Amino acid sequence: MSENFAPLSISQEAVAEAKAFNKEMTEQLRALPDPWSFPPTVTRERRLQGLGAFPIPTYSEQAEDLEIEGQHGSITLRFFKADNNSSKGVIIHFHGGGFVFGSASFQDPYLESMAKTIGLDVISVEYRLAPEHPFPQGPDDCEAACHWILNEGASKYGWNSFALTGESAGATLALTTALRLRDKHGMIPFKALVLLSGWYDIGLTPSARLWGEEVLFPTTRDLQMFSRHFLLGEENTDNPAVSPLYARLEGLPPTLLSVGTEDPLLDDTCFLASRLKSARVETSLEVYPHGCHVFQSFDLALAKLSTQRIDSFFRTKFGST
Repeated sequence: MSENFAPLSISQEAVAEAKAFNKEMTEQLRALPDPWSFPPTVTRERRLQGLGAFPIPTYSEQAEDLEIEGQHGSITLRFFKADNNSSKGVIIHFHGGGFVFGSASFQDPYLESMAKTIGLDVISVEYRLAPEHPFPQGPDDCEAACHWILNEGASKYGWNSFALTGESAGATLALTTALRLRDKHGMIPFKALVLLSGWYDIGLTPSARLWGEEVLFPTTRDLQMFSRHFLLGEENTDNPAVSPLYARLEGLPPTLLSVGTEDPLLDDTCFLASRLKSARVETSLEVYPHGCHVFQSFDLALAKLSTQRIDSFFRTKFGST
């Protein structure tokens, strides 16, 4: 077992760029209407039109949509095929959005680049969103998707090596899915977990509770609203099935955790790193100075450095270096 909690070597220029970006993003968010003044369906439509803090999504012509059946109906899998997948590996991705927003197709350029750079197939799961489909429907979809990929998908596409990744709520779902497969199916099939800015205590860690209404997304209120939509008041937030920070973590694969210091979910990642270490899981913790929530989504030097380290982590764990 090994842990890597060493500080990162990051240039002052990269840090200054991140600080300036955070200031600009804060000003931009302050100028936007309250996202909770609309129903989630309207906010999703505004996102598609580029009316929020993010640009209009760019869709890849290389992506293929697969349809599988799950407990709650059909599930779409967004499939990016590597040019040369010599290791026959596949990375399973879950998108962020607080369980309420986001889509498997909103990260097309990033996931297409991942497939080409690392030389592994990538699949992003279009799981059901709350409040229309509250807990446990989203996690059920993620479990069903992984079960298909590990069985029928592996037979069809020749995969024999697997990993999980996700950002924000997607990181929560990646971890939860690994735990479900371990506990319900006796399976620990993954070579790696890569979890970015995850939300592992839906009841809110201190950094999330104390963030307040600082506009740099997400605010404490945003997190509370996400929780309300996801759980509909039907689940305790300290239930390990909801908040994986409280789960038994033994037997998980090597895990890379990444978070920025300007993220209300900073404690979630740091607390999880400590719990993984106690469970004797090989863990790498990377904390990026002045990185905002899921800073990897933006054109920043910090993002490029993080992406390079993620790619290297995957290549090492799949034995493709």
